[in-house]
Amino acid sequence: MDPGEQKHPATYEDLLKVPDHLVAEIIDGELYTSPRPAPRHAAASSGLGGALHGPFDRGRGGPGGWWILDEPALHRGRDIVVPDIAGWRRERLPQLPEEAYFSIQPDWICEVVSPSTASLDRVKKLTIYARERVPHAWLVDPLGQTVEVLRLENARWTIVTTCAGSDVVRLEPFDAIELDLTLLWETS
Repeated sequence: MDPGEQKHPATYEDLLKVPDHLVAEIIDGELYTSPRPAPRHAAASSGLGGALHGPFDRGRGGPGGWWILDEPALHRGRDIVVPDIAGWRRERLPQLPEEAYFSIQPDWICEVVSPSTASLDRVKKLTIYARERVPHAWLVDPLGQTVEVLRLENARWTIVTTCAGSDVVRLEPFDAIELDLTLLWETS
């Protein structure tokens, strides 16, 4: 780019032009693209979503009362972010929107971090989630087989717990059930 040329903030129209094989997000006016998740990333996200969906989204073996969704587009001000999984308490979001995105912030997000997205997930996206007052965040690392549970307190993230490997745990805000972490990891 020419030093005198002004860079314009990315728009939703720019995002729509991104090929389907990429995940596109707009953060601080900049368009970010990343490849679709690698198999271990997808396995961790699918395993976690599957473990939470029945008890919390459908009320099977758990309390229900949530929407648990994969890769929802969140439109928050000028930012458009796509967490790997997000959850809304139905008391705050009684019905899913008609639009292809959400303008109401979730009550919980999960980012499955990979070497290529860790910085974006941990720095830029967690900053947006804090600004938008998302009360709970999980960072899942399928390579390290860890889960970090974060809670928003006084506009800052606090690590509630970190667990790993084959732990069977109760993690907020889904502590009504035990979660076997082996469901998240690719096993041969």
